[in-house]
Amino acid sequence: MNRYDFALLFDVTDGNPNGDPDAGNLPRIDPETGQGLVTDVCLKRKIRNYVGLIHKEQPPYEIYVKEKAVLNNQHARAYEAKGIDLKKRKTKGADKAAEDRSLTEWMCQNFYDIRTFGAVMTTETNCGQVRGPIQFALGRSIDPIVSQEHAVTRCAVTTEREAEKQEGDNRTMGRKFTVPYGLYRCHGFVNPHLAEQTGFSDDDLELFKKSMEQMFEFDRSAARGQMAARACYVFRHESPLGNAPAHTLFELLKIEPLGESDSPARCFDDYRKRITSDDEIEKQLPAGVTLERWF
Repeated sequence: MNRYDFALLFDVTDGNPNGDPDAGNLPRIDPETGQGLVTDVCLKRKIRNYVGLIHKEQPPYEIYVKEKAVLNNQHARAYEAKGIDLKKRKTKGADKAAEDRSLTEWMCQNFYDIRTFGAVMTTETNCGQVRGPIQFALGRSIDPIVSQEHAVTRCAVTTEREAEKQEGDNRTMGRKFTVPYGLYRCHGFVNPHLAEQTGFSDDDLELFKKSMEQMFEFDRSAARGQMAARACYVFRHESPLGNAPAHTLFELLKIEPLGESDSPARCFDDYRKRITSDDEIEKQLPAGVTLERWF
């Protein structure tokens, strides 16, 4: 497998791409620049959901970190499959090391997100720790975002006590927050050395590519009705060790922010002409690096 460094572009229209629970679910924001933020965990969640949906949670595409999962129960399955009695585990020596490796390998083989993103499985039912070959940085909007607050009403209440207080009018008030439009850029990395350790294959990589393109299509909600993956610029290295530092490659892809005289962006077309063309990027590529477009 090759080393890849990629830049994912995605956008949101009239939605909340990643609410902050510590701030009343407001869209995440950099307080110094006003740029919107989306966490790596948010994007990984959508990829996990897509893979679990497409492969119906069947090995080798089960999802380890999912809603209502009890992680120790997943670890216990590895012990059972390998015939290891948790209460009689080896405590040291070569035998213990062999058991540890076999448990971790079983988890990697069965769970797609472990061999892709890694996992810390050092709980009371210990299955080791894995560094995943694919990692995301924080997503950041090209321009500052504006968070809009909307008052909403619900024509029902939760309890009889609330109904009595309303005196016949069962309406309750709430709030929701949206971003009118934001184009986000997120960098990611594929490490072939870690892929070899976890068993992440070329087929797994193809599934990852498809999941990035489709992850928003199966994540619709009232807050995320219009999100889309717009493009993925990929720098492919001939050498597994890499032929150039990732940051120098990302600097070749420039997206010009809006100027003070420009109208606020409201769609991806407002940015198309501000993005460096593929031809311009290819002219500046160092030896051993090629530009790909996964979508």
